[in-house]
Parts: sequence; structure tokens; C-alpha cells
Amino acid sequence: MSDETWVWAIGLATTSGDGTVLDTWYPEPRLGRLPQGFDPSMPPEDLERLAVPDARRAVDVDVVALEIDIAAPPSTTSDAYLRLHALSHRLVRPNEVNLDGIFAHLPNVAWTTAGPVHPDDLERLRPFLQRDGIQVQGLDKFPRLLDYVTPPGVRIADASRVRLGAYLSPGTTVMHEGFVNFNAGTLGASMVEGRISQGVVVGEGSDIGGGASIMGTLSGGGAHRVSIGARSLLGANAGVGISIGDDCIVEAGLYVTAGSKIVLADEPSRHDGSRPVVKGAELSGRDGILFRRNSLTGAIEAVRRAGVGVTLNEALHA
Repeated sequence: MSDETWVWAIGLATTSGDGTVLDTWYPEPRLGRLPQGFDPSMPPEDLERLAVPDARRAVDVDVVALEIDIAAPPSTTSDAYLRLHALSHRLVRPNEVNLDGIFAHLPNVAWTTAGPVHPDDLERLRPFLQRDGIQVQGLDKFPRLLDYVTPPGVRIADASRVRLGAYLSPGTTVMHEGFVNFNAGTLGASMVEGRISQGVVVGEGSDIGGGASIMGTLSGGGAHRVSIGARSLLGANAGVGISIGDDCIVEAGLYVTAGSKIVLADEPSRHDGSRPVVKGAELSGRDGILFRRNSLTGAIEAVRRAGVGVTLNEALHA
């Protein structure tokens, strides 16, 4: 089997008193197989120093060495975390790693400023955590990206808005209201002020406007993976359930789904004066389209457009 489908890493696994693996942190995951002759009982010194119990959180911390075939589905919690790290370290792009059944291997965790805590232990430990100034930040299966990975060349205004497993390319800015889910992200410098759902990728130079939403396979229940092309603009409070090609614009406040009835405003009128109408799915992925709402009729219209859809501020995304 080719080494190209394998990822390996050495990390630290946090385990609660009942034996639940709460998380695993991998500082430097690598593509390929574990090096020949590597001895897991002789971990790097910096990790070994951190592999100590934390009585405040009632957890043990142990060194783990793991290699996984990313073409196969995850099999353990540490396996699932290595896949998420591979994405956020940009070793693989979204939708290039098998994540089937990942939720079953990610326990619900109380995320604190000192690290993960088992939810069943939280009420007992809360007074001691508060005494030590440790705050609970969330109760979820997925942690924050920045608690595990610092992607170079990226700006993230609010750490709670980006999950581990997000793939953010250099030059990407995620503003305070932006959100990026796991197995989703940007393939180049982009502005993110809206929501990028699981499985969605955004192309170089595109802008996801404030309050905008891109439907993912988890929310939509379908199999189509939505993508946004290069230099495209999703206007404020707009949304799409179809793929948008390069140099496209979706007008602010407009939501376009696969079933939306769209008037082809550039096409010649028919004998009754009307213009052809298609479903949104028929325009999925096409380049150079302006999607707009007719202010008189309320109909969604698609208009061919030339030139660049949007140009980002180079200084802002340097």
C-alpha cells in the first residue's frame, strides 16, 4: 500500500479516570509511515516532560505514537484527532481524508482553559477549577483549532469560531463573526465573515460576507459538496446550497439552493415575453455569474458577467 495515504505522529493523549480518551495533541504530524526503528517507549524529551497526570482535571496524560491510513475510516479517538490535525497542519485538504463515523470516536468534552475534562467529573471539580482560575469554554465533541495548531500566515479574530480540523491557507482572515467547521476551509487568501460548513472549500481571493452561510453536507443531508470558486463574493447575509464558480457574485441577502427557480435574465425572451427558468442545480459550479433578486418581481435572476468578481485588500491579507 502506498505511503501517500498514511500519516504518522507522536503526541499526548488525555485520559479521564474512567479510561475515556478525551483528546490527543500532535505537535508535528507527518505524511508517511512511522520511521523504521522508532521506539515509542523513547519519546522526544519535551513530550515526555509533559506526560504527567493533572489532578485538577482528574486526567492522565500519556505519550502516544500512531500511524494511520487516511483512506480507511477512523478507529479510535487518537486516530480521529490525528486526521483533524493532518487537515489543520495542511498535510491533506478537505475531503481528502476518510472521516466516516468520526463522531462515534469523539467524546463530548468539557473544554477548559487548562485542557479537556470529562463532563461527568465537571460538577465535582468545578469549585477547584474556579479556585485556580480555570474556566469552562464549551461542551462539545470538537475543540478550538488554536488550542492545538497555529496555522502560519492566518488571522483568526475569535478562537472559538474555528474548529480543529479546519484547513486555512496563508493569507486567510477569519473575522469575529466568521466560522469554519472541521474538514472545511480556504484554498488561498480569503476573507471569512460568514459560515463555512463541513466539507466546503473556498477558492483563492474569495470573500464570504458578514452573516453569509454556505450549506454543508451535514446540514443539508445530501451528498453534493458545495464549493466556492476563486475571486467570488458571497454578499452579506447571503447563502448558497449549490457550488459557485470563479468570479461570481451572490447579491446580499439572497439564498440560492439547488431547488431555487432562477430566471436566465440574459437569454432571449420567449413568445410570451418570459425568459427561461432553471433550477439552481443547473447553474452549480458555473463561472462568471451574478445572482440577484429582481426588486420589482422578487424573482431570482442569473446574469452573465465579465471580469473579476472581487479583489481583496492585499495589505489586509499579506
